Amino acid sequence: MCHFTQRSSTWSFPKICSIFWRFHHTSTRRLCSCSKTASDEKYQDPFQLGRKDLKNLYEDIKKELLVSTAELKEMCDYYFDGKGKAFRPMIVVLMARACNIHHNNSREVQASQRSVAIIAEMIHTASLVHDDVIDDANSRRGKMTVNQIWGERKAVLAGDFILSAASVALARIGNTTIISVLTQVIEDLVRGEFLQLGSKENENERFAHYLEKTFKKTASLIANSCKAVSILGCPDPKVHEIAYQYGKNVGIAFQLIDDVLDFTSCADRLGKPTAADLKLGLATGPVLFACRQFPEMNAMIMRRFSKPGDVERARKYVLQSDGVQQTTYLAQRYCHEATREISKLRPSPEREALIQLTEMVLMRDK
Repeated sequence: MCHFTQRSSTWSFPKICSIFWRFHHTSTRRLCSCSKTASDEKYQDPFQLGRKDLKNLYEDIKKELLVSTAELKEMCDYYFDGKGKAFRPMIVVLMARACNIHHNNSREVQASQRSVAIIAEMIHTASLVHDDVIDDANSRRGKMTVNQIWGERKAVLAGDFILSAASVALARIGNTTIISVLTQVIEDLVRGEFLQLGSKENENERFAHYLEKTFKKTASLIANSCKAVSILGCPDPKVHEIAYQYGKNVGIAFQLIDDVLDFTSCADRLGKPTAADLKLGLATGPVLFACRQFPEMNAMIMRRFSKPGDVERARKYVLQSDGVQQTTYLAQRYCHEATREISKLRPSPEREALIQLTEMVLMRDK
């Protein structure tokens, strides 16, 4: 149930639907009350707690991107403007502290662990630049995309440059295990993009395909970055697995909520157009769940919503169905699993903040 991405081929869509209907009717109240109790007793704001380790984050990233070409520098700096929430680096430094405290009660973040946080943000940003080129996107984070301002060719090169700078920073850590763990992220990003470009004719295989794509494109970066800092801070393989599973489950939940917001939020709050996935021909969780009630959507999925009126009809079907609700329940399930994993570590403010973070993922509106 909690390991779709590792056993995706064994799950059919009807089985998944059956499980989540049962989960909704028997477990939702228990899951919410469980995490609420933990956070109410020891509330820790993840962003406040992680702020001290992320001070000068974007300045340090820009130091990694020192270039002689003014235009390339301007392009690289465009998304590193310090206005983002630094969601991924924040998770990484909190996980680093939680693992360090668990291992030997160390209250410091190692320089190499903070480097992983920097590298994670660089890889993420490079992937956004490349995604915007592939999707021909017009806006990102409430402003024009790099490809719209400088053109596709230069945008691709800028993304490549950011990725190469991240690779240099990774090599500087000097740990072959960490290099192996984080280069897996880059491989997963490419494989995930190829998965997104394809689709499954068999309706029962579509949800597994969607979850695998979601893991590779979004969750792998968080999972493997968490694993990397746990390796640097603690020799116990069990802790490495806890960190990885937490990151994987939070990452999948984050993307599921993102897919929900594509149908429920306004463009101004999202910082990008709504129904963007449908316009790209993508069938996300809300669409796949909606197919149970509106089977005529299957034909639209296979033609990737390419006929006139497909996008509008599909959006209407999703909002009339329980697709948004069921995708939210699925995200709850992944967040509950993330909480269960991180709770295996010794209690600490950072552990409690990571638990609180799972609630923030579910409640975000942009």
